[in-house]
Amino acid sequence: MRLPILAASAAALSLLATPVFAQGAPQNVQVAKIDVIQKASGYRASKYIGSTVVNDANDTVGKVDDVIMSADGKSIFVVLSVGGFLGVGTKLVAMPYETLKVQADKLVMPGATKDTLKALPDFKYS
Repeated sequence: MRLPILAASAAALSLLATPVFAQGAPQNVQVAKIDVIQKASGYRASKYIGSTVVNDANDTVGKVDDVIMSADGKSIFVVLSVGGFLGVGTKLVAMPYETLKVQADKLVMPGATKDTLKALPDFKYS
């Protein structure tokens, strides 16, 4: 009874000890040196997501649902959740990141109102 269990255990261990080789074309990674002080002063997307967005009158106009970078890496967009109550009836809209200003740890969208944001086309994840 013990012999089959030991044999199965030995077979399993030998599979785990076998090196795994990648299939397909070799991968190349380009390494770049960055100025960590400069990058550390930027903003993390995780700090934005879920944050309330206010207008210049300090009225809440929406919440950040997501931060998206374009495929070419040249544009950043914020997806805002607008309207609704407790998540019901909310609408998602996408805005260029540049429309937001960070002022005293608040996300401010000058000139925005809930109505102007609700009038924008719906954003849908593909």
